[in-house]
Amino acid sequence: MTYATLPDLTSRREALVGSEGVGLTEEEARLRLAQFGPNSLPKPRASSLAITFVRQFRSPLIYILLAAALVSLLLSDLQDALFIGIVLIANGIIGSLQEHTATKAALALRRLEQPYANVIRDGRLREIDARLLVPGDMVAIEAGGRVPADIRLLWATDLVCDESLLTGESAPVHKSGPVVEAAPGEGERPMAFAGTLVTRGRGRGVVVATAATTEMGKIAAEIGKASFAKPPLMIRLERFSQLIAWIVAAAIALLVLVGIARAMTLNELFMMSVGLAVSAIPEGLPIAISVALAISMRRMAKAHVIVRRMPAVEALGSCTMIATDKTGTLTLNELTVTDIRLPDGTDIVCDTGADLDACTIRGDGTPPAEARKRAIALLKAASLPNEGSLVKEANGWTAVGDTVDVALLAAAHKAGLPREAIEDDYPLVARMPYEPDLKYAASFHRHADSIRIFVKGAAETLIDMADRMDMAGRAEPIDRELLLRQKVEMAARGLRVLAFAEGETAIEADGGFGRHLLVDLVFLGLAGMQDPVRPEVPQAIRDCHTAGVDVAMVTGDDPRTAAAIASEAGLIFTDNQVVTGEEVRRAEEKGQESLDGLTRDGRIYARVAPSQKLAIVLSLARNGHFVAVTGDGVNDAPALKHAHIGVAMGRKGTEVAKESADIVITDDNFASIVSGIREGRVAYANIRKVIFMLMSTGAAELLLFLLAIPLGMPMPLLPVQLLWLNLVTNGIQDIALASENPEGDELSRAPRRPSEPIFDRLMIRRIWQSTLVMGAGGFAMFYVLLKQGYGETEARNLLLLLFVLFENFQTLTSRSERKSIFALGFLANPLLLASIVAAQALHIAAMYTPWLREVLRLSPISLLEWAMLLLAASSIFFVMEFDKWRVRSRPADMRAS
Repeated sequence: MTYATLPDLTSRREALVGSEGVGLTEEEARLRLAQFGPNSLPKPRASSLAITFVRQFRSPLIYILLAAALVSLLLSDLQDALFIGIVLIANGIIGSLQEHTATKAALALRRLEQPYANVIRDGRLREIDARLLVPGDMVAIEAGGRVPADIRLLWATDLVCDESLLTGESAPVHKSGPVVEAAPGEGERPMAFAGTLVTRGRGRGVVVATAATTEMGKIAAEIGKASFAKPPLMIRLERFSQLIAWIVAAAIALLVLVGIARAMTLNELFMMSVGLAVSAIPEGLPIAISVALAISMRRMAKAHVIVRRMPAVEALGSCTMIATDKTGTLTLNELTVTDIRLPDGTDIVCDTGADLDACTIRGDGTPPAEARKRAIALLKAASLPNEGSLVKEANGWTAVGDTVDVALLAAAHKAGLPREAIEDDYPLVARMPYEPDLKYAASFHRHADSIRIFVKGAAETLIDMADRMDMAGRAEPIDRELLLRQKVEMAARGLRVLAFAEGETAIEADGGFGRHLLVDLVFLGLAGMQDPVRPEVPQAIRDCHTAGVDVAMVTGDDPRTAAAIASEAGLIFTDNQVVTGEEVRRAEEKGQESLDGLTRDGRIYARVAPSQKLAIVLSLARNGHFVAVTGDGVNDAPALKHAHIGVAMGRKGTEVAKESADIVITDDNFASIVSGIREGRVAYANIRKVIFMLMSTGAAELLLFLLAIPLGMPMPLLPVQLLWLNLVTNGIQDIALASENPEGDELSRAPRRPSEPIFDRLMIRRIWQSTLVMGAGGFAMFYVLLKQGYGETEARNLLLLLFVLFENFQTLTSRSERKSIFALGFLANPLLLASIVAAQALHIAAMYTPWLREVLRLSPISLLEWAMLLLAASSIFFVMEFDKWRVRSRPADMRAS
């Protein structure tokens, strides 16, 4: 919303200074500035770039990669060592850059700081740099500006502040009227908070908090804290890395002990150990994970979801609960007149954006033309005593003033009643602006031979002013109880209700135009306003429920409004699942256990403070949820920062919210989150496919050695052959597998349990099956070949080719955990198919290239041997396909997976 330009400072001097106080002297202000410091949010302390870079290497997976690089160097394999080194450095650079973005959230808060402030020093109103304000300064504020510090108001005239950035409450906050004498308690004086916007009126107050001690500063402090919520993928990968390290270490230790018992030389033991380490450690996994996440990031960007931190891709797919705010996320953040209730009970219900002719009229036999005529009379009374303005410009509409006034002007304009046209027939004579303590606004207009009076305000107030009501175009005696019931019924639906009346007086009014003339009015009816639910939200919430993701609303609005909006949005809840901020406060006082019990069932959280939103999110996490939090205001920033996944709105979201979030929705469309959940699940599924492929082949190679060495057989494969196998089978296929397309049923599955490890029952079973088929099958063939008189070199040549074929077949079966390769289609992932063909062609070329043949101990084989190896290698394909069929046909296995 655009606000009017402030008047010249000198024209406000008398109104703002009045006859009260002289404020601080310049000398007092200087001493206090030295004591309290400047009125600016503290800059976040950032680590040096070098320290940040070093910190990126504190990870078990990185330790394994470093070990792999060292092993490659010891083997004089400079190419592998260089490749792994590049991966490590790239990972460190990316991680360092991402960590530096954490400080941007606090820096973004600084953009909301008021650059200048109107302060009274030495009895004179002056405009100074807001950073020079100190506690005790007397500051003047006015419509259109931001409050420069936390101020305790001394007096206020029609002062209204938009505090939604701090509280989440969409309604503007009316400050109390003139407060001149000291209140019984300092705390009873109304406050204006730093960073909030003054939408109407003016006021003056004493600065009580500056910089970090303001409410805005407290939020900045929360954002500046390190986030203690890790993305699910990072948690799982840390556990996975530790597990792999222990398994590989244990297997190698066992083989070394067996080798010592067999009197193997130290050189042989060392070469075997490092060869197996390089083969079993999935050094290609970080790259494959990055590719999977990067591909999903691109897909999400096309769906208006911008990922700011790469692990957030998978984290969104892991969420089991979305804690969403209301204003601007589920709703349009545009207050709109949706209902008009005439005194005879006729309802005129309008969709968002609809003009009066398109509205639905409900009533007992009221002719539509008559109902519209009476509605136009009501909208005229809404438009004339109105302090807002609505102007159409080249780049759209510009609105100035209170959101309620703007909504009423918009409704009148859509009915063909622009205020400028009305005032041509009803020239303004006098105006009584809205005062919170009076609860009405009125205007007096010359028309024909009389003065017409138009009044808008609280229903109870206007009902008392009127003695008649408009019944089918006739002024009949007022039925106050009937009108109050109408108002209560509309408010129960979550509507903000205003009443309207009109009257008439003589041209020469005795005593001027004042409150004494607002009697014997005709009550015209009620208008209900609401911030409409986005049209796409109900379907998006249904999609979330289908995907097994719960949705909870966390808002600063009152419980009745929140429940009405939640029902319209499609949230499923009962009355006892509506929780208020007061209930949250009482639960917090009792301890975490009490709060966790409250959030275990709660689905609507209303009238909550910013700190409570963060407490709710953390409590949901303690209850076992991976929580995604949506928001757009400064008040949402702490929760966005500390949730498992923070989702900010891109269009109407504040910079603070965007910088605190992991994901930004560029179209402010809640439905885009569903697309993000889908892509997150695709990314995680692809990561699991890569992990399964790498671990099953690595485990098979370990089993091959664990069977051969204890039985006194020679090493099945030489270290250089293990390195070659690792290169040709895992160098390209894992990247291609990470780019696998969605399978189509991602949103029909229940979300993964937060405690679910990467190695679940399904993957463990599949790895064992694959390990036995490839490892034991390879050992059996090697044993038979040696028994039939093949030399060690010839047997290893055939065994190495068998494992190349095994791993190529395994790559095909890894494309889905449930669906058959025949259902997916062989050509659906051309990159994967090309990588398999390339790997096989590379190995065949090595068999015929002299220098590679010598290094790898390879040689060409006969067609009969090719047929035998292809038949043996295809066994892994059929075993995996059979297990997939079994999973699909047995619901118990499907649930276990």
